[in-house]
Amino acid sequence: MKINFWLNGAKKEAEISPDTMLLEFLRSLGCYSVKRGCETANCGLCTVLVNDKPMLSCSVLAARIDGKKVTTMEGFQAEAEEFGTFLANEGAEQCGFCNPGFIMNVLAMTKELEDPTEEEIKEYLAGNLCRCSGFVGQTRSILKYLEYKKNGNIQEKEVQA
Repeated sequence: MKINFWLNGAKKEAEISPDTMLLEFLRSLGCYSVKRGCETANCGLCTVLVNDKPMLSCSVLAARIDGKKVTTMEGFQAEAEEFGTFLANEGAEQCGFCNPGFIMNVLAMTKELEDPTEEEIKEYLAGNLCRCSGFVGQTRSILKYLEYKKNGNIQEKEVQA
């Protein structure tokens, strides 16, 4: 079947099998930030944005993106690098395997929630699992990132040597 969609801002057309999962399809197009973690739609590693909303690509057929806008971390390089600095500063990136899905959800949250509380942040990101760093450093990094975005405080962004 033929689908038309936008991937990271570029118009695309592809021929797919009706049973192709979105995760495999995106990886076949070179979007290697989209990762398989649990195969049960519970860890958040495969998160992409479809029409600006987080979606678990491991549990969605590629056919569902026909006519839609898909964004992977490859489409958010500057934003991902900016937030990644905050993760590093808080020691919350450890192995980094879960970072792409986590970062995609954080960036989606910043567009969806205005000035979220710590509780709202935890609720929004409840589907993201990290087996290395725990969530305290991640939460601190998000709060500092949000403060930076709100006030433009450049000192908070700089990586500590």
